[in-house]
Amino acid sequence: MFTCRKTYADIPFAHRQHLHDGHCAFVHGHNWTFHLTFACRELTPEGFVVDFGKLKYLKAWIDEHLDHACVLNHDDPMREQLVAAAPELFKLHLVESCSSEGLARHLHHVFDPLVREHTAGRAWLTEVTVVEDSKNAATYQVKA
Repeated sequence: MFTCRKTYADIPFAHRQHLHDGHCAFVHGHNWTFHLTFACRELTPEGFVVDFGKLKYLKAWIDEHLDHACVLNHDDPMREQLVAAAPELFKLHLVESCSSEGLARHLHHVFDPLVREHTAGRAWLTEVTVVEDSKNAATYQVKA
């Protein structure tokens, strides 16, 4: 199996971990970095796992859904009230868990089908690492 890694850095968005018993329960922002690890059994004729120049669809998804967004858990009890206060101020993206770990899993679930579609099933995503402000990181990994 071959692997390669692509990094998307400095993606600004906010989140709120409503189940946290500390300051993370407040809406706050970070600059996020995503490391995506791709895998395949057979390289392209050019010798690539994936052609980095042809991953624009991943960057477009990030820009549309996460860049300057507010990411909340779908079950956040304050979600409706928060957004209703000023809906024009929110680019909302809902996830199961907006922790770094939850975001890594969410991104894998979104990106892996896209990668498989764009490579006709030849390549897939084996790992997503989410880095919060270059200080903390979490990884979601699947077996090949």
